[in-house]
Amino acid sequence: MSKRTNPPSPKPRGETVRQQVYLELRRAIERGTFKPGTRLPASRQQATTLGVSRNSVLWALERLQSEGYVVARVGDGSYVADNLGALAATGGATKGLRPPVAAGLSQRGLLVADTVSRWNPPVQAAHPFRIGAPEIATFPFAVWDRLARQASKEQRMAQAQYLDPAGSPALRDAIAQWLWVSRGIRCEATQVVVCSGSQQGIDLVGRLLLDVGDEAWVEDPGYPGIRASLVGHGVTVRSVPVDAEGLVVEHAAAQWPAARLAVVTPTSQFPTGVRMSLQRRLALLDWANAHRAWIVEDDYDGEFQYGTHRLPALCSLPHAQRVLYVGTFSKALHPGLRMGFIVLPHALAGAFAMARALTDRHPPGDSQQVLARFITEGHLLRHLRRMRELYPQRQQVLIEALAKASNGRLVLRPSEQGMHLLHELPAGQDDQCLSSRAQQAGILLAPLSRYTITSGRKGWLFGYAGYDTAAIRNAAAGLGPLL
Repeated sequence: MSKRTNPPSPKPRGETVRQQVYLELRRAIERGTFKPGTRLPASRQQATTLGVSRNSVLWALERLQSEGYVVARVGDGSYVADNLGALAATGGATKGLRPPVAAGLSQRGLLVADTVSRWNPPVQAAHPFRIGAPEIATFPFAVWDRLARQASKEQRMAQAQYLDPAGSPALRDAIAQWLWVSRGIRCEATQVVVCSGSQQGIDLVGRLLLDVGDEAWVEDPGYPGIRASLVGHGVTVRSVPVDAEGLVVEHAAAQWPAARLAVVTPTSQFPTGVRMSLQRRLALLDWANAHRAWIVEDDYDGEFQYGTHRLPALCSLPHAQRVLYVGTFSKALHPGLRMGFIVLPHALAGAFAMARALTDRHPPGDSQQVLARFITEGHLLRHLRRMRELYPQRQQVLIEALAKASNGRLVLRPSEQGMHLLHELPAGQDDQCLSSRAQQAGILLAPLSRYTITSGRKGWLFGYAGYDTAAIRNAAAGLGPLL
């Protein structure tokens, strides 16, 4: 290989040689010096060229592989991942893929600031077929407002004080009761810590249970916000393939037995929608208990199961004492509420509460009070019953509209859970081109490759839950000619 990176420039204060090598190699990939599919120089050659130890290069390559930039082929070296076309489409690092990082940040600060290259959460209003958007138009705002108005002056004064960082006792008790009824989770209110959505729960896990350099399993494909949060804490992320039974535990345990954490979405795997089989669940619990590792169960849309039989939560199984259950009301109610929770072993609850206190003190008092009553008076259950009737109807409209618009070329398979459908492409096909053309036409069609690390799986994700039938049909009609 004739291509080479420039020798590392003088390193900033506190930046290790291996971190510097990692950043140089990554910049070379982002700028197109090493294009997708290109074989990278051998580690010995790179070490000689850069004037560093081979171990520094190997560490940098290993990290780039965990982040999805590099794919290792046994016996054939390391290659730049094929699914990085979006880097070139946005001009690489020089054209806004990630904003300039302020000088003077710490090593961890640089990692956190750099997460935008792995996760860019949407901020624009949702429209088809963006995933993760719940139904908002029929949310019972009037009921919510009435509950807020019914609070007495004394109650409002009490909520205007500094509050328990773990959440109000009334809300924690309501959540514990709700979890027992809806998900079969038997826990006490003192085990519940209220968070600003599931993302804060993941952040607390990374800060309190993992050290820099610790390994964590994540699903591939999977949710980029989880990976970005862990990498921002200096964790080495290990991508684990997902098949028809969920995360392949045997593969992960053989490759990275020393991992300290596994993050899974067992009820409805994000983004494939696969349900983790009982055998895999038991194998995952056995691994965690044997290695004293932790499991994070992200039950982001576990309330939306439409079949006759609902899959119970992973943490409701026997011997699940090392499972941390992360839930959110962003899908069950709406994301603007910014309310979620994490269920912890008793021994961890106090530390997690204080870690929240160090960042934002406590959840908003008024919202907690209203949400507690919204749950205990049955409004949450009634709202979810309506959504469980509405979402399958919209799913069917989506399937029919796309089949009609594509003249039968694009037929989605129905699902008994979740808020979006996946159409997966055969190996070797591209999913970025249609997504880009759809976006130019005002249609938000996420490519599956956006959520992969090393798996190479391709396809498209169609969100349907938050859009009425007219919007779904119009978007399908607009997408049809682009196919």
